[in-house]
Amino acid sequence: MKHEALTPDRLREAYQHVWFVVARSEDIGTPQPAQLLDHKLVVFRDASGAARVTDRRCIHRGGNLADGVVDGANIACPYHGWQFDGGTGQCRHIPSLAEGGRIPPKAAIKSYPVIERFAHVWTCLGDPVFDLPNPPEIEDLELEWRAAEPIHADCGFMAATENFRDMAHFPFVHEHSMGEVDPVVGDLDVKREGREVWASYFYGKVPDSDFSDIGDAWMNYHSYAPGIATILYDFGELGKRYLVDFPSPVSYDKCIIFWGVATDKDFRGGSVDEILRIETKVFNEDTPILGGLDPKEVPLAGQAFEASAPADIYTLNYRRATQHAVQTIQETRGLIEVAETENGRVHA
Repeated sequence: MKHEALTPDRLREAYQHVWFVVARSEDIGTPQPAQLLDHKLVVFRDASGAARVTDRRCIHRGGNLADGVVDGANIACPYHGWQFDGGTGQCRHIPSLAEGGRIPPKAAIKSYPVIERFAHVWTCLGDPVFDLPNPPEIEDLELEWRAAEPIHADCGFMAATENFRDMAHFPFVHEHSMGEVDPVVGDLDVKREGREVWASYFYGKVPDSDFSDIGDAWMNYHSYAPGIATILYDFGELGKRYLVDFPSPVSYDKCIIFWGVATDKDFRGGSVDEILRIETKVFNEDTPILGGLDPKEVPLAGQAFEASAPADIYTLNYRRATQHAVQTIQETRGLIEVAETENGRVHA
């Protein structure tokens, strides 16, 4: 894939067609501001209980709808009280109009599709190319969820996604939370199909470590490029716990890391709140490292030279999966011209 198709501007264009998290479900009882790909949004729950996402700016005189209130199906601007339907964006009420007055037909804000899953609110700025996944490895589990406190990170969302599934940084970044982890990363069996990547990593018990002192575990990684990463921990007889990571691009080089934990009903390695406390400690150790990255986002267009080692095989497959996802979006939505080669394959 040519670098020209992977520049920051082209990526931003493509990612308008990807589902991203914009809020935790538990936070939208009152309107919440959000920013996705430099686009200012408001997220709220209407009186029927439906989660809504619309543009944040009132098209009357620029009021901030995140400072407004919910009235039935509408969100009301704090400036002049104009009300907009959260599902359609249409203006439904203008207080200054006399009874029977005509609402201007162009009085509307943009509304966006919404899915609530994994205790978070997801939206897409354009027409989504991929469905929001239901990972098959958890279909038969009865999970109790906790959505973690979102983390504002001074890096791009792809860099944050790579950090989540990188095993080689454990002994250096997570010495306090994980203990004395062997720095040698053994051979990894990594599989990729399209935008999905899988790997399994045996994580041996580290005594006196909050993270793993309950016993050995298999860490089963599953990623959906460009920005969904999960780990299913299998502790054998002690049961399973789940960790999810959904970094969301505020802009090209800044993101909010939305994440959460869950425990299966048969898990005997601690309560879901205890697991959240342990994983919070791990995430907080990552944050300063992410803020020091140079460049702040994965250089898919070759903006910086990077060397790799065998332990980076998952990272390299994630990048290939991301390139596949981006090219699929660009071709599907007509964002690039597609040339056909002699053997029928396409390239940008």
